[in-house]
Amino acid sequence: KLIAEAWDAAGLYQVGSFIGDSWKEWNGRFRDDIRGFLKGDVGTVSSVASRLLGSPDLYGHKEREPEQSVNFVTCPDGFTLNDVVSYNRKHNEGNGEDNGDGTDYNVSWNCGVEGPAGDPAIEAIRNRQVKNFLALTLCAIGTPMVLMGDEVRRTQRGNNNAYCQDNEISWFDWSLLDRHADVHRFLKHLIAYRKRRVVSSEEPGLSLNQLMALGRVHWHGVRLNQPNWSGDSHSVAFTVESVQGRFRLHVMLNAYWEPLVFELPPVKRGGEGPWHRWIDTSLDAPHDICDWVEAPAVSDTTCLVQPRSIVFMVVRPRERSE
Repeated sequence: KLIAEAWDAAGLYQVGSFIGDSWKEWNGRFRDDIRGFLKGDVGTVSSVASRLLGSPDLYGHKEREPEQSVNFVTCPDGFTLNDVVSYNRKHNEGNGEDNGDGTDYNVSWNCGVEGPAGDPAIEAIRNRQVKNFLALTLCAIGTPMVLMGDEVRRTQRGNNNAYCQDNEISWFDWSLLDRHADVHRFLKHLIAYRKRRVVSSEEPGLSLNQLMALGRVHWHGVRLNQPNWSGDSHSVAFTVESVQGRFRLHVMLNAYWEPLVFELPPVKRGGEGPWHRWIDTSLDAPHDICDWVEAPAVSDTTCLVQPRSIVFMVVRPRERSE
């Protein structure tokens, strides 16, 4: 497997144009755009939509498979996922370079307090944001990559260049597995979903151009078929239908700081059951993510999505299970 980090220290940036079709690429645009959207930055809705579809604006110019894009929001360089939601700026003083090393471009948000917080409300927002990041990374089209430790909210205490630290800053604290068992469980369920490959496995080798031509993705806003692509929008929804029509997935992203009511697509008469709530990152475990067979049915025509939350709905044919 050949994976390119298609940029260098001198400023060269070749994501989407790296030479050679055999290479997969770390998609730095995915990292920055997903971070910006969930942080609440303006002008990010259109970009995040592209990232979730495998970045066709970067890779759709060639007949490349969706897996060309290695989707990630954290990597060994930079903040851990916990620190993305806990720090607004780097804290590299311990590296001995007067905090001058490491990038200043972190696209992070501390949820109201810099560093560790004793406020349960802030901790709840951070936990929700961590699950938002994991859900989008694992469910986006492309190859997902997760930094070791993010599944238990490992921290480097705001150090985004910790290569030189052989101490608690860079070590793995195994007690986090119990402390953040809900996040660990959440990611395990996402991985189980990913291994099913229910959308892409039906047609192996499907290119991005072919995927887009199928027209299986329908975009919405809080109202069906009315996406808001304006710069001040902080929400978007979309419906994905599998290539052979075996199931539908409806996703609602609310990066706004107030709850929003989204319209749900009507179920098709005859062969489909109702919508089932698979993921709601605003809920505590074990209701934040469910096994598909246990996901509660939803009979309403709308869905209240809490602030800074993501909701996934799934509907399947009655006559067969996934």
